[in-house]
Amino acid sequence: MMVMRVAACVGFTLLAAGIAQAASWKPDKPVRLLIPFAPGGGADALSRALTPKLHDALGQPWVNDNRGGAGGNIAAEIVVRANPDGQTVFFGFSNVLTVNPLMYKLPFDPVKELIPVAMLNSGHYMLVLHPGVKADNFGEFIALAKGKAGALSYGSSGIGTPLHLAAELFKARTGAQLTHVPYKGGGPASIAVLAGEVQVLFGSLPSVLPHVKGGRLKALAVTGPKRAVVAPEIPTIAELGQKDFEVTSWYGFFLPLRTPDIVVKTLMDESRKMLDLPDVKETIARLGLEPAYKPGAEFARHIRLETETWARVIKSAGIRAE
Repeated sequence: MMVMRVAACVGFTLLAAGIAQAASWKPDKPVRLLIPFAPGGGADALSRALTPKLHDALGQPWVNDNRGGAGGNIAAEIVVRANPDGQTVFFGFSNVLTVNPLMYKLPFDPVKELIPVAMLNSGHYMLVLHPGVKADNFGEFIALAKGKAGALSYGSSGIGTPLHLAAELFKARTGAQLTHVPYKGGGPASIAVLAGEVQVLFGSLPSVLPHVKGGRLKALAVTGPKRAVVAPEIPTIAELGQKDFEVTSWYGFFLPLRTPDIVVKTLMDESRKMLDLPDVKETIARLGLEPAYKPGAEFARHIRLETETWARVIKSAGIRAE
């Protein structure tokens, strides 16, 4: 089943590559933007920085519709079932498109039934330790983590979440012996490593960086393809010898299957222009993210490769949805 899901990602590229050259499109009523998380989080803050720019460019307001729950599947399904006229857009999060189809038996297929329009940003995770761990650098930590099984534990925001999968990929690549302790969200996982309930965490930059700067956590590396702008002194895991190790989060725009090409192209073009605006760049940086625009076909390829990586990790680690 997982092989079939991964293979289906090829459909993304075919859809995106078929976008015709067209002039532009204007919505004739407010656009509904489905957010896969509750109000008040990073997704909400980012989307509210972007939607006024799209209002200015396209002439209609963009209205946030926050539909949290089921790992983002609720919001995704609403868009899949929507009229493909450009009036309903999904603010898709990486896991919803690359991991959920592998983990859950869904009544819809986000890979086949959503068009990837544009990837907007990239977010690092940071490998951090509780100060009590007797390792002050990456090499010392690997040596320690390869020791007695179960001696070190890592927290995550739940089974199949980015914090969980990042750690499992790390274990597979390095041979580290780490025990998984899932929590109900990234916030509780961060609290757990601060309290010493777990010793290791792959945390999002906004959640762990203040504690690193305050000396309450030790930072060893970041998981992106290059160093984080907000923490340039911290090396990447790839730099430290784990070639091609890369784990990032992202948000992007998606439209229902059969949305007209002119609508897809218009939103793709406006997304690129929007990310070049200084105040948008400032907001993205404040959220611990970085602009990372990828248009349709390139975005589809990114999703496909990421899905293939997580399919291997999920299979080798025997991960199953709760």
